[in-house]
Amino acid sequence: MFARTVWLVVRKDLTVEVRSREIAYTTLFFAVSCVLVFAFALVKEGRAITDAAAGILWIAIAFSGTLALGRAFERERQSETLRALLLAPAPRPAIYVGKLVGIVALLVAAEIILIPMIALLFQAPLLAHPFWLAAVVVSGTIGFSAVGTLFAAMLVRARSRDVLLPVLLYPITVPVIIAGVRATAALLEPELDVAIVRFWVALLLAFDVVFVTLALWTFEPLMTD
Repeated sequence: MFARTVWLVVRKDLTVEVRSREIAYTTLFFAVSCVLVFAFALVKEGRAITDAAAGILWIAIAFSGTLALGRAFERERQSETLRALLLAPAPRPAIYVGKLVGIVALLVAAEIILIPMIALLFQAPLLAHPFWLAAVVVSGTIGFSAVGTLFAAMLVRARSRDVLLPVLLYPITVPVIIAGVRATAALLEPELDVAIVRFWVALLLAFDVVFVTLALWTFEPLMTD
């Protein structure tokens, strides 16, 4: 029942998104615009600041992710189907996991476009170690989205949710962003230190476990209230 509910929520969100492309286009446009602004500001005479690519990548992920998270429950709120979704005979943590998987899928799709773009504009060897890069980006995206999905659900009825979401989200996800930046910067070194990268990936996975576990514990009572 849990897995089926997760699949139904993910399929519903992705089907609606494929038809409307509202969140995907907005998120990608915002992320690309953010990267271009930094590229014009930091690339001088064809040379970029050392290790700038790592910070720019995670800034773009954080900002575009916040935009996507702000719309996570917007369709249910606008069509007044949120109450029906919560009254359905399905475990509420499964609804959270379904929303989380959908957000992560959208962000990963945007990151597939962002990473080659940043590598090109900032002359950074981001694609030199694709396995480790995928591990860093995906684990960081899950940790960021796990907290953001919970707060998006909590603020779905608030009038100032667009302002409150980043105010609540960024202080808690700063460790995830810092770990992601440090891991990505380690991948840009001329000689890869696997031990350092493995440490940061393990730290990101630990954040994922903690954030997802806490969100699963608090989602049901939060939505009940």
